Amino acid sequence: MNIQIRAAQTQDLPKLDELMFCLHQEHHLASPDLFKSPQDIEQEKSVARYLQAPDCLVYIALDLSTGELVGFVTGHFAELVSTVSKPVPMGSIDELYIVPSYRQAGLASQLLRKIEQTLIDYGVQQLFVEVWDFNQAAKTLYNKIGYNHHIHWLRKSVI
Repeated sequence: MNIQIRAAQTQDLPKLDELMFCLHQEHHLASPDLFKSPQDIEQEKSVARYLQAPDCLVYIALDLSTGELVGFVTGHFAELVSTVSKPVPMGSIDELYIVPSYRQAGLASQLLRKIEQTLIDYGVQQLFVEVWDFNQAAKTLYNKIGYNHHIHWLRKSVI
């Protein structure tokens, strides 16, 4: 497999929007009581907003043998500010998606290494990612590359 990891460009937007739709569809199907349908959030989560914002990053995985865009990662710079902890320059991993037929080939790790290095080069001190509890594959991946539990959010339905 001949894969190139590179920064997303405007011409990548149609395929990126398609993959973002697939990502949200997978979440919706896994937990429809929690997640809106991808149709409901399509405009709110456009990758175009990431490409236009100077504090955001988008990297893609491109299969050079087919020319197909097969994965992406988005993230942004921020400052962690809370009433109880010191401010910390941070990087956030926001979305990560790999086309199902390309999973288990190390592409997610490659995309994460690329965005992490860029965030580190820009001076972040900590990296954060939110992973839903049902997404065991993502939790395993992030733990494998060094992410640890930071805050436990617990949920209780009362209806």
